[in-house]
Amino acid sequence: MSEDPLALRVAAALSADVRPEVSAFAACLARESNARAVLFYGSNLRSGSLDGVLDFYVLTWGSRERGLWPKVSYHEMDSGGETLRAKVAQMRLTTFAHAASGQHVDTTIWARFVQPCAIAWAADEHARESVVAAIRSAAITAGRFAAALGPAAGSEADYWTALFRATYKAELRVEKAGREGQILAFGAEHFDGLLPLAWQAGGVSFERCDDGLKSNLADADRARLLSRWANRRRWGKPLNVLRLLRAATTFEGGARYLAWKVERHTGVIVPLTPFRERHPLISSPLLVASYLRARSAMRRGGG
Repeated sequence: MSEDPLALRVAAALSADVRPEVSAFAACLARESNARAVLFYGSNLRSGSLDGVLDFYVLTWGSRERGLWPKVSYHEMDSGGETLRAKVAQMRLTTFAHAASGQHVDTTIWARFVQPCAIAWAADEHARESVVAAIRSAAITAGRFAAALGPAAGSEADYWTALFRATYKAELRVEKAGREGQILAFGAEHFDGLLPLAWQAGGVSFERCDDGLKSNLADADRARLLSRWANRRRWGKPLNVLRLLRAATTFEGGARYLAWKVERHTGVIVPLTPFRERHPLISSPLLVASYLRARSAMRRGGG
């Protein structure tokens, strides 16, 4: 393992404990896809809860894939009589590392994985080190853009807030106002001290001041970063739309996911058929109609 302070910090963060049920689920996903590593992230990582839908990124072997990524699917697993549910994104580790480095116009990988995540499963130590290197790159990429998009001087939180606010605007995501503040509050320990390490590793000159930190980006470097950001902002929403359209036709297990969401939020069980399982997009109106009929029947039965 490198003695680089940022790499050591990333490695420690990625080694965070996860529940045995999460590790077992990750191992199952890895076997199904011949993975190199499986990342666990999201609200369940923060809370330690198994409720709702777990979030995994499965990183596989091979050279960078072409076209849109990641592939998204829905999975269920029995764990001691309890059904665990997961939304799973899958892509090649080489693609993940390329996106994390900021070379791609997509912002989602480095913006998401500079936030807390953990390696829930790894094929071997080399795979683990490859993931550490990729997440380290994500931190450097995020740090550079934070220096350009953030204030002339301010606290670490000020810089991260400016960055996440900008990434939400660049992506097709509907988030409540102040969501960036929630991210920093939930991951306060994770972000504390991360930005100076990312700047140091990324060659961003800075100094400490009364306000906290002051990046000393040269005017030419700032202009270059802002130009790159403008390009990413321009492409962000179109890329998200294309991914949503792709997911609508390729989301494996989508019908089960929709049926589970309906049952979870309403208590109404929507029946599934093999056809509905295979064709979730075509069947979505049928699922909604089944839900309405079932709800009507429940109301009649309840008087």
